[in-house]
Amino acid sequence: MVYEPFILSAKILACCFFLFMIFGTYLANFLATTNSKLKWLVEALVTLPLIFPPVAIGFFLLILLGKNGFIGSFFANLNIYFIFEFKALVIAGFIAGIPLFVKPVQSAIELFPKNVKEASLISGKSEFKTLIFIVLPSIKKSIFQALIIALGRALGEVGISLMIGGNITHKTDTLSLAIYNAVFDGDYDLAMMLSLVLIIISTLLFIILNIINKKS
Repeated sequence: MVYEPFILSAKILACCFFLFMIFGTYLANFLATTNSKLKWLVEALVTLPLIFPPVAIGFFLLILLGKNGFIGSFFANLNIYFIFEFKALVIAGFIAGIPLFVKPVQSAIELFPKNVKEASLISGKSEFKTLIFIVLPSIKKSIFQALIIALGRALGEVGISLMIGGNITHKTDTLSLAIYNAVFDGDYDLAMMLSLVLIIISTLLFIILNIINKKS
């Protein structure tokens, strides 16, 4: 009973890791450098998970990603489904953690010396190469810190996962949801074991975060 939720949560974190590093970094750089009139909208959407109840976010995602939803209906025609699937749990973890990753990285990019970026551009490097080879390596501490905090939030996600993941035993019950199920069923020994696993993982993340801070 402990093994399956642990493996499922590990797979979710692995997927979220790549999503944070790719899409999260893109969003952070966009918000830090753009002058687009849509910046406020993107910033609002990124920040929304911090202030909006997770269950409510899950409900709106259920409407959008369901097979009859605005987005879900398009993918349903391609035989791609999100609701009550592993993909829904990845989406839930990503949305829960994205503001905790994007905002610190955005701030780090904004504080990066403009003269260094300008020198790189003048030397012939593109904006993309400047970002990848100069800016991001220079703020790697901020990226790693934000990544660990975002993954920790994704690991503990419950509300959104419950709504769009369905909390299906042996399929979409993550560690956090498995604890909820164990308590609901009166199996407090299992709930304690699962909680200890979460505590150990959280402690390891904290230790890694502390090591990064000391090395800096």
